Amino acid sequence: MAEEDDPTDEISRIEVRLEELAEVAERCRKFILVSKATIAGGVALLLVVMFGVFGSTAALGSIAMILGGIVSLGSNVSTLRQTEEAIGAAELLRSDLISRIELRLVVDAPMKLS
Repeated sequence: MAEEDDPTDEISRIEVRLEELAEVAERCRKFILVSKATIAGGVALLLVVMFGVFGSTAALGSIAMILGGIVSLGSNVSTLRQTEEAIGAAELLRSDLISRIELRLVVDAPMKLS
């Protein structure tokens, strides 16, 4: 196999890219969790306002929390899906490149005991 045909460099670049994509996916998962908590907090605050504990300013804040959480949730779910698709494509490419490598069987030599 010629040096320019050697896929190991490309496999290494794909490995680095996969690590970067995994970090992006993990960050999205964290934002999704925070977004869900924000929505739940906004709903809870809105219920408290409905029982008359707080005034109308808290109602506006709760609505803002709910809407902000929904927007953040949608954005991060979309980004997570795209990232997972990119991870799948990169893993497929990596598997294809690995299958092109001519592997050699390594036989263990008997150990000499001294």
